[in-house]
Amino acid sequence: MLEPRVWQLTAGSAVLGLALAAAAATAAGPWDGGQRTAERARAAAPATGGERHPAPAAAPAAPSAPPGPAEPKPAPSAPGVLTALTGPAAPGTRPADLARVLVPLLADPGLGTVRSASVVDTATGRQLYGEGAGTPMTPASTVKIATAAAALSALGPDHRIATTVTAAPDGRTVTLTGGGDPTLDPARLKRLATDTARALRKRGHTSVRLAYDTRLYPGPAVHPIGPNENLAPVTALMTREGRLDDSTSGPAPRSGDPARDTATAFAGHLADAGIEVTGDPAPGRTPQGAPVARTHSAPLADLVERTLTNSDNDLAEALARQTALAHRQPASFRGAEKAVRDELGRLRLPLNGARFADGSGLDRRDRVSAALLTALLTRAADPAHPELRPLLTGLPVGGFTGTLAGRYGQAPAGAGLVRAKTGTLTGVNTLAGTVVTTDGRLLAFAFLAGRTPSPDLAQPALDRLSAALTGQN
Repeated sequence: MLEPRVWQLTAGSAVLGLALAAAAATAAGPWDGGQRTAERARAAAPATGGERHPAPAAAPAAPSAPPGPAEPKPAPSAPGVLTALTGPAAPGTRPADLARVLVPLLADPGLGTVRSASVVDTATGRQLYGEGAGTPMTPASTVKIATAAAALSALGPDHRIATTVTAAPDGRTVTLTGGGDPTLDPARLKRLATDTARALRKRGHTSVRLAYDTRLYPGPAVHPIGPNENLAPVTALMTREGRLDDSTSGPAPRSGDPARDTATAFAGHLADAGIEVTGDPAPGRTPQGAPVARTHSAPLADLVERTLTNSDNDLAEALARQTALAHRQPASFRGAEKAVRDELGRLRLPLNGARFADGSGLDRRDRVSAALLTALLTRAADPAHPELRPLLTGLPVGGFTGTLAGRYGQAPAGAGLVRAKTGTLTGVNTLAGTVVTTDGRLLAFAFLAGRTPSPDLAQPALDRLSAALTGQN
């Protein structure tokens, strides 16, 4: 059972939306993970604990010279997200009262014929309401909460994913090695090439062959759903998630071979930096020795926030594979499934019937229960697990950010007060997150609906359910 002070440390992340509604602030950039500038400013007030909040600058440039660049320092830890709620919590709503509110809303035909629900007081761990809460169901993208929790628990919020360049002993070949960072962008790739060129010239080399190594990810690169605009081939080396347009989130045309495209672009940058590249880039093995240059992703805390806010499928699959690597499992769909389950088991979460066939929720074989989702969110609110805090700070804000930006028009009480991860597949609609009640408590909730008639009917019904938890009329 969690300590009663939990709500003081976390409820502010949901109350944020109330202040935002009044200020009508604009959303922060993608590396702010959907959090608003106002929230980060408030988070800088002196306190303890809290989330990692580096300045929204470009990722660190790669060091230029051997023997091997040092890992970047951990991102600074900010204090508690907000301190708006300060006094003891008022007596809470009795479960019977909550049932009277939720049961009619759960009967909405828009929620289909299969549904489950769980509502938990994060301060006590007590379930306030449950309907089929332990029944495993297809979660759609709410499974990303589990994927992100496993990665944070296994690797820590300061972990960064490296992309490296290593020269052969004779200097005639350099190998671009993917570490599994789908957020590598053209600017960082160009800097990596510039640093590589500088290191090669210091060694007296001005002409090389280029190889690229994606062997970190074994197994099929194509998701079981097949080629799809919602997800690029899952490879250890890619730029901008293999997107072929200017989008930064959501569906987009994808490259069929993101690794080769990235290597080709890297070769062009090397040439621009004065290094002749002979022949075409080709798959190869990374030679022994220290990298001559490298670049790192943003900290894992930021990647998790971006994953949850934008429901980023490519990042979710990367997080699952990073968990597999931490568990010394193959970084494949199957290896990631085992690693995620093992890591969540280590956290002593209710896993009966759970399955993590992928990290993104696109696979209909995924199964989680509403009780598992609320347990994950409750664990993230526990001061004993500050490494999980990005699960809360990354949740979209109802009516304002990410996948909830256009929601709550029919449930205005939830706008700004509900923070939740969405899930949508044909016939499946889900919502799991947190809400602050009028008596000052932070509740975790999960509503899973199956065989739904359409998202146009299911999503407003889910919005009304979560908004009802605020206690506002």
